Amino acid sequence: MSRPTDLADRFSAHRPHLLAVAGRLVGPDAAQDAVQEAWLRLARQEDPDAIENLGGWLTTVVARIALNQLRARRPEVEEPEDLPDEADDAESLVVSADAVGPALTLVLDRLAPAERLAFVLHDVFGLPFEEIAPVVDRSVAATRQLASRGRRRVRGDAPAEGRASAEVVAAFLAAARDGDFGALLQLLDPEVVLRADPVAVRVATANVGRGAPALAPEVTGADAVARVFAGRARAAVPVLIDGLPGLAYATPRRTVSLFRFTVVDGVVTGVELVGDPATIAATDVVFTGEV
Repeated sequence: MSRPTDLADRFSAHRPHLLAVAGRLVGPDAAQDAVQEAWLRLARQEDPDAIENLGGWLTTVVARIALNQLRARRPEVEEPEDLPDEADDAESLVVSADAVGPALTLVLDRLAPAERLAFVLHDVFGLPFEEIAPVVDRSVAATRQLASRGRRRVRGDAPAEGRASAEVVAAFLAAARDGDFGALLQLLDPEVVLRADPVAVRVATANVGRGAPALAPEVTGADAVARVFAGRARAAVPVLIDGLPGLAYATPRRTVSLFRFTVVDGVVTGVELVGDPATIAATDVVFTGEV
């Protein structure tokens, strides 16, 4: 068994890499805490010599700690800053983080926790998705999707997000709960489209007898979409879905369904109702209201 001094020396050899990983995930200040916690966990191991790949083990531990730190933060949606023109692909953006500075940090801060972790660990540090998947508690395929979404956002392909979107979703929830048909119409684009997956359609159909409207896989137009929601969102709670404002139906044990919103120029142009458990499990959901 390694002596404490030997173990400390082995850990110190990996410390610069661990600080780099944690720094990209949670920032330099919190990175120190994450790496220190990783050392404490290593020191508590009964037989540290049994760890075949100490570097990999420590990276995984630091990633898990960083993920918990990210999820514990109360996300605040901020207006994005312009990125330099020469940063035209995700990997170059992150590799040149020291040069880009606050602009890149702001972009990464806008990613959902699991999205950020999958993107950074894979695109920046080259970890295979097979090793990242257990950290974010996703399948390999779902982890690949998380990194892909993060990559698109860093490149600027995702829809613009900001406080206005959160305010529109909050106003939509209030109007739906109150059955304020007129307010809903004002929040909906005339050509708004509501799409529901088969599970969501099936659940809504089963609830028709209890007062819920029949739901088609696709509903178009402000009037039709408003009639679906008016007076029937009392159980919904505000959430962040992959970092964007949305709604969810949930119990203390599980998330039943998600409502993704597309907001353009202050009005809702699209609503996606997700009920498929596998899709929900592959989505990073942060509750900002009580369940």
